[in-house]
Amino acid sequence: MDPNSVNNLWVLIAALLVFTMTIAVGFLEVGELGEDRWRSLLKTSIMTCAALALMAFWGFDLAFAPTIGGGLIGDPRFLAPFLGGSSAAAPGLLTGVWWSTNPANAFGYYLGTAANPLALSTGTYFLFETAFAAVTFALVGVVTVKKVKLRAVSLFAIPYFLLIWALPAAWIWNPSGWLARLGMVDFAGGLVVHAAAGAAGLAILVQIWREERARGLRQSPAIPTRVDSTWLTLSALLLWVGWFGFNPGSVLAFNAETTVVVLTTFLAAGLSFLSLMACRYLQTRADPGYLYSANGILMGLIVITPLAGFVSPLSAAILGVLCGPIFLGAERLCARAKWFSDPIGLLPGHFVGGLFGLMMIGVFTQSAFAVGSGYPNLPNGLLFGGGFHAVHQLALEALGAVAVIAAVFALSYVSIWLIARALGGITRTERDPRQRTLPQIAVGDVTQ
Repeated sequence: MDPNSVNNLWVLIAALLVFTMTIAVGFLEVGELGEDRWRSLLKTSIMTCAALALMAFWGFDLAFAPTIGGGLIGDPRFLAPFLGGSSAAAPGLLTGVWWSTNPANAFGYYLGTAANPLALSTGTYFLFETAFAAVTFALVGVVTVKKVKLRAVSLFAIPYFLLIWALPAAWIWNPSGWLARLGMVDFAGGLVVHAAAGAAGLAILVQIWREERARGLRQSPAIPTRVDSTWLTLSALLLWVGWFGFNPGSVLAFNAETTVVVLTTFLAAGLSFLSLMACRYLQTRADPGYLYSANGILMGLIVITPLAGFVSPLSAAILGVLCGPIFLGAERLCARAKWFSDPIGLLPGHFVGGLFGLMMIGVFTQSAFAVGSGYPNLPNGLLFGGGFHAVHQLALEALGAVAVIAAVFALSYVSIWLIARALGGITRTERDPRQRTLPQIAVGDVTQ
């Protein structure tokens, strides 16, 4: 089998693994909150199918076609609706490769290197990136559990896949995007996926609070945690296995670096679990509980995501150890807020973890590992003698974080506000009355 076929097969398998993560987020809601299974599974099924339809319709072009407007957005005329419509001559669909994975493309931008040659078909690249879009929306949706109308979530998918998710992807993952041309990187989505999901979720939480306050509430009713160990175990397992496609698949080739990314991903998760359990025990002198075990694994996976292809296994282990105190600190800070309920931990986990991992690119990166992932120009981090170049990379990552979070929050808030106007509000009124009397419960406070 030639290398091109091997790379395409590997990325297709990785896409399939990432697709399972969207439904696994539904399992996570059931496992942590005792949410009605039908509602969570229906919601995540809608998200998966909406991602396929809307990304094929136009979202893929807007995110990954050669950009226009100085690198702001992909050219919507590149493939036209539904990956070229009925044309048999659509770029890279039947013959050839997707433009950004073709070293001979006419646009002057190429994702690969001599050490990481790429030749992915349009279909392969579409399925892989669409899986990322779907799971990002699933993360956004965890703040809607028990409070937001399902039709509001469904309508939000339209602007989300056609613009809100497409913008950060076009800026960073598209080699002709303005942040990518400046030199910013985000290996598998610490910002494009996790922190951006947190920004979109925060916009929805603001609208929820506006409607709750209009009903005379002085604080947002807490969503009680009801652990179901079977569903929580299943969700953690599926998400961890899905991350095997999420991070290693982001190499976009099957090479030696792919195996290194498997190691960095799994080591960070394992050390994060041990760190969080130990820190929680030292904090309370009690059994940390089953929720913290799941959160420990997930926090490690989140933090390593933006730099899994740039660091050594040792660096990944160190980052995993740092995850415990970071999660506990972020959780405590978020628990002080009384105007929102975030029982799944979108903000302390995905938002804070994604941003922390992104900023660690300028600290832990080793260029020898980055070359195999397709980033030959990424400098060593501060811990490995990067000096001024590492500081410059840190500044680029910070610039990207500010730009993406501001844009995603603003677009998400305007979109959800318009949907609220159309539906007469986005919040459900038939919630469990016990929510009005139960105190705020931070993620992990319920033990088995």
